[in-house]
Parts: sequence; C-alpha cells; structure tokens
Amino acid sequence: MPSSARPSVLGEPLDPLPKKFAAFMRPLLPGLLNEIRTEVTRTYPVYGRLLNGPDGDAIRQGVEQALTAFVDRVADPGSSSELRDELLRRFGRVEAYEGRDLEVLQGAYRLGARIALRRAKTLGRQYSLSPALILAFADALFAYVEELEAITREGYAEVRERAASEESALRRQLLHFLLASSPMPRTTLSELCKAAAWELPRSCFLVALRPPAPEHIQAGLDRDVLADLDIPQPHLLVPGDLTPRRLDMIRTALTGTRAAVGLTVPIAQAADSVRWARRVLQLVDDDVIPDAPLIRCEDHLTTLWLLSDSALVDRVAARELAALDELPARRRDRLVETLRVHVSTRAPAEQVGEILGVHAQTVRYRLRMLDTYLGDRLADPDHRFAIEVALRSLHLRGHDSAE
Repeated sequence: MPSSARPSVLGEPLDPLPKKFAAFMRPLLPGLLNEIRTEVTRTYPVYGRLLNGPDGDAIRQGVEQALTAFVDRVADPGSSSELRDELLRRFGRVEAYEGRDLEVLQGAYRLGARIALRRAKTLGRQYSLSPALILAFADALFAYVEELEAITREGYAEVRERAASEESALRRQLLHFLLASSPMPRTTLSELCKAAAWELPRSCFLVALRPPAPEHIQAGLDRDVLADLDIPQPHLLVPGDLTPRRLDMIRTALTGTRAAVGLTVPIAQAADSVRWARRVLQLVDDDVIPDAPLIRCEDHLTTLWLLSDSALVDRVAARELAALDELPARRRDRLVETLRVHVSTRAPAEQVGEILGVHAQTVRYRLRMLDTYLGDRLADPDHRFAIEVALRSLHLRGHDSAE
C-alpha cells in the first residue's frame, strides 16, 4: 500500500486504498453528513439560507453524493459518478446565480474534507489502522476535493459565460439606442439599463476607433464601458468624465489601435461626442490634424468648429471676397494670403512680411490694394470676423482661395 497518493486527474480513480476501508467508512456517513452540514452553515451562514430555500434538497443530495461517491470509489475504483457530477455542476450554477465567486464554496469543500479527515483519524485509532494508511487517505481525500472543485467550476462557468453573452448583447443594444437619432422613452431606457446591469450616467464621452478593432480590447476596458467593436465604425461609451485614470485605462486597452476621444457631454448628447471623435479621425486622414495613437477632441475644438461645414465656409468666403473675383488668379491668391495673415495676427507690415517671406513694402502695397477692393467690409466688425473665420478654415483645408 503506498504511503501517499498522487493528485487525481478529473475522473481518474484515486490511488488504491484497501477496500475494507470503505466498509469502515460507510456506517459513518450519516453522522459525518450531519456534522459537515452543521459546521459549514455555522462557518458560512449563506449556506444555511440556501439549505432552507428552493435549492435545499439538491444541496443536501449533492453533499451526500460527494461523500458516498468517495466511499464507492474506494470500494470500486471503476464506479460511476455521473449523478454526483451533475449535482456538483448545479452547485456551481447556484453560486453563479447568487453572484458569488467560487472561493466561498471551495472553502466549504475544504472544511468538509477536514471534518472527514478528523473522523478518519478517530476511525484509525478505533481499528488500530497504520499512520501510513491515514496519510494515504488524507492525500486521496484532498485530491478528491480538487476534483469536486473542477467539476463545480464547469457549472459555474456555464452560467457566467451565458450571462456574459446575454449581457453583452443587451449592452450593445443599449449603446445603439443611446446613439440613435430618436431618443427612446425614459421608462424603456431604464428597463434596458436594468436588464443590462448598467447604471445610466449623467454624462459620458465616446471614443471612436479605427477599424478593425482587435479582440483584446474588450478585456482591458472597465466594467461599465459600453463597446461595439465588430462594426465598420467601432466605438466605446465611457460613463462620466475623462479623468486621468480613465485616460490611462483607454490608452492601455487600445494599445496598437488609433482612436479619438470625444468631448464629455450629457448622456442625451452621446451621438455628438462620437460624431466629433470620428470627424477628428477624418481630419487626421486629411492631414489637417497630426496623427497620434490617441487624439483628444478637446485639443482641436477650433479646428473642428472651423471645418464643421466646408461648403458653408466656401459660400462665406465667396461672398466676402467677391470683390477680388476679377483679378488674375495668382494676384488674387497673394492678396488673400496676405489678408489671412494680417487679420489673424493683427501684426505690423514688417512682421507680416517675415511670415510671408516678402518685404514690408510689398505687404503695405497689398494692404492698400485690399483696402481698395474690400475697404468697407474690413472696416465692418461682422464682415471682418466672417473674413477671418473663412480664411482660417480655408487655410486649414490647404488652400487659401474660394473657388
């Protein structure tokens, strides 16, 4: 007879103990079952509540089967444990439904094993069993507990995976509704938030990602972040403000992925935040905004505003600069570029000349020409502002004249 037992693989018979040991143990099972039940419910009161609930019979039957199957395997290493396994999986499912992790149940298993070992030592003294046999029993017993834990995890994982899949689908649906053009009724939104286990925030910000979004991103996100990653324009919704901790989380989760962070807005304006974030990514593609792994809309508000409606900017520029239309194209372009620098810097001719790379006298000449063609508009604050905005927008887009 071996002095120790190797850890049992799931379903592998325990290292052999003398079959007569099963005969010693079997009469002790009813008393052992009661003692384990008493000690476990005293140490873990939650199981006292469960034993008196709708799952009480299944729990009692499962504990009984776990003990009986151990004794049966000692008596016959080839005995079946199908009923025990199904009851153990049910244990795991109950823990998942109750919202606990498996540490509490594993503690209960190990407490039961210690009680059983205590009984075995008493049995050893009663029947003068050798210390080597009791040691072999202890090793076999705790290897058996590891087997029980592994089977229980199967039922636990089954429920958690199914719940995660259902919750993930509900959260994607919730994200879709939050970004929809037509707001959903408040009651319906509250019900969907409850079903998705998600608390509706007062504010949020969106993150637009460049497709395709890698699979690893989801695992790095905070629990309350809504994500839709397998669509042509993947995005995230992050509740609350863009705090340094949130920013670090996003940077870490999105490592290797280009993205833009939208502005923090009330939850009802979530669609605006993602729209601005996507616009920033487009402006990066257009070489208007410098590329970076993570770009914040907050850093490019003026650019977003000036380029929010290019067609309208063209119309404003065409109206304000119409007096220059009859000039030759090259001459007109030089005047418009000088005007842009002049109105945006308010600098003297010498400084404008340095910026443009021309002599100050050339600048003064051009300004006199501009005053001839646009004098009334340049003197009017509203028209002057319109000209400055239009020229700044055109410059950002890479050309300084309205067509």
